[in-house]
Amino acid sequence: MGLLEGKTALITGVASNRSIAWGLAQAMHREGAELVLTYQNDKLKPRVESLAGEFGCKIVPPCDVGDDRQLDELFESLGKQWQHLDVLVHSVAFAPRETLEGDFTDATDRAGFNTAHEISSYSLTALAARARPLMRDGGSILTLTYLGAERAVPNYNVMGLAKASLEANVRYLAASLGPDGIRVNAVSAGPIRTLAASGISGFRAMLNHVAATAPLRKNVSLEDIGNAGAFLCSDLAAGITGEILHVDAGFNTLGMTGSFE
Repeated sequence: MGLLEGKTALITGVASNRSIAWGLAQAMHREGAELVLTYQNDKLKPRVESLAGEFGCKIVPPCDVGDDRQLDELFESLGKQWQHLDVLVHSVAFAPRETLEGDFTDATDRAGFNTAHEISSYSLTALAARARPLMRDGGSILTLTYLGAERAVPNYNVMGLAKASLEANVRYLAASLGPDGIRVNAVSAGPIRTLAASGISGFRAMLNHVAATAPLRKNVSLEDIGNAGAFLCSDLAAGITGEILHVDAGFNTLGMTGSFE
């Protein structure tokens, strides 16, 4: 039996077969979970429906996390398909492209700041609140973060602040939902080529730097992140909540990088 045999999982944030959410979906499907994948907008709908077809998904609902009515309809439809929800994957983040390049102070305005926090952090709370009634027998909520929440990373800018908010969100949700048997954790993934990452200025140089200096001397893969996420959402991690698990080839453990010889 797989780690997630008999469990149901809602996965948000799939945009292509290069999405971290897709890596998580593949791992969870392999481990036996029954999946529902959502799509953000009509442009992405055909692509996500095609990917969801590989897992035999019965429904592929829309999920614009900025639309409360759509979120309500999403969980209403889930309640009709499943008696309970075991896993919720939140793999959603956004900041305007112009805020993700250059000097942080110059690039950050009120609108960009608010957008980054609403879509990247508040959306986790919004989804968790609606998932709670379906997780009546307990469950696991997983989100995705990045080292830029802990340290200043060039060009990550306002997204670093939004991810820091997201990580605090994980801890507060873990405290709030723990009495219901619901665990909340995050994977802090190393840089990886996704559609979202392509919007960060200098991203290729970031990949090269991590591969050259991380203890494992490599970048992580979708499979690496998917496997870690599947573990955190499985019963093997029943005693883990409120945690940020770094899956970044060890890069986060370094105080300095490069040679000083």
